[in-house]
Amino acid sequence: MAGEEEEANKGFRLLGILDVRNTPCARDAILHGAGGSITAGLLHFLATSRVKRSFDVGFAGFMLTTLGSWFYCRITNAKLRVQQRVIQDGIKNKVTYEGTALDPTNKPGAETPSRPS
Repeated sequence: MAGEEEEANKGFRLLGILDVRNTPCARDAILHGAGGSITAGLLHFLATSRVKRSFDVGFAGFMLTTLGSWFYCRITNAKLRVQQRVIQDGIKNKVTYEGTALDPTNKPGAETPSRPS
């Protein structure tokens, strides 16, 4: 029973090194690369009818599309994590300083406006 749970949580390894299930952006990058390779290779084959060169173009399309998609996704995720960290720090500071003299929303010199009579 325990062996089945370990195997179910193991994930899928691509070429024995890249754990596609647990690595962020890996699945999407591989799928985009597959689509890019098919598109590049097929278009080159339809244009030139050269099989070996079309395979080479398809492979290059796979590599470029996979790496481009991978880096774009990773950079986007890194920016998102930075934004989340800034927001969490802001919320933590708001909770910490709320109601004290250090509260940035509590301006000491500001008076409440008088109501017209």
